[in-house]
Amino acid sequence: MSLRVLILGGTAEGRELAAACAGEAALTVVSSLAGRTDDPIIPAGGLRIGGFGGAEGLAAYLRAERVGALVDATHPFASAISRSAAAAAAATGVPLLALRRPPWRQEPGDDWRRVPTVEAAAALAGTLGKRIFVTTGRQSFAAYARLSAHVLARSVEPPAPPLPARLTVVLDRGPFTLAGERALMAEHGIDVLVTKDSGGELAAAKLAAARERGIPVVVVDRPPAPAGVPAVGTVAGAAAWLRAQTSQTSRADES
Repeated sequence: MSLRVLILGGTAEGRELAAACAGEAALTVVSSLAGRTDDPIIPAGGLRIGGFGGAEGLAAYLRAERVGALVDATHPFASAISRSAAAAAAATGVPLLALRRPPWRQEPGDDWRRVPTVEAAAALAGTLGKRIFVTTGRQSFAAYARLSAHVLARSVEPPAPPLPARLTVVLDRGPFTLAGERALMAEHGIDVLVTKDSGGELAAAKLAAARERGIPVVVVDRPPAPAGVPAVGTVAGAAAWLRAQTSQTSRADES
């Protein structure tokens, strides 16, 4: 019998893990997407879209679908679903692993200013420059509504008001190249970058471009992860953990 795996996804790592597991007979994988994007990238294997209704709803799903392993491969800032995953795993006894890309590290030449929230990022960015490149997601753009600075905002889908009076929206989906980030910042005369500490190589090009321009970067710190949840930083590590779960399940079935 194959091990039923639920991947809480929406990230490149979640899709890579689903693809890595799709060809393994010992695993039956379903990826769950929040449904906040109209045109998501569909992972390999099974798929469900939409919320669970909190920790209790997720626990009910784990029981009903006989899920044998749960992987939280959500964005590092998706703290609500991560808390629900931890609570649901504790309530059901389903093994849980967090797949978290490592945070970024400053390099020589970086000028980073760390803040705890997107609101604090907007307030600080407004004092650092007049042309701000905001890459913290469309739900954060309202924090810049009262700024007089020009805001270049990038997101996958159009943002909703309230929005800054001086706003340019770039609708695009990564990964982004260094050459592209360099050209975009030069075209719009960017003098400050705002980003979340999402981590990962695919999103690091903007940091390198900011370093080249010698401009400050306002970095929103990650929210704290749930305590007691084992974590790995690579897809290979998560795949190895799932294979270990299949071995444990097989031994339990034989005993």
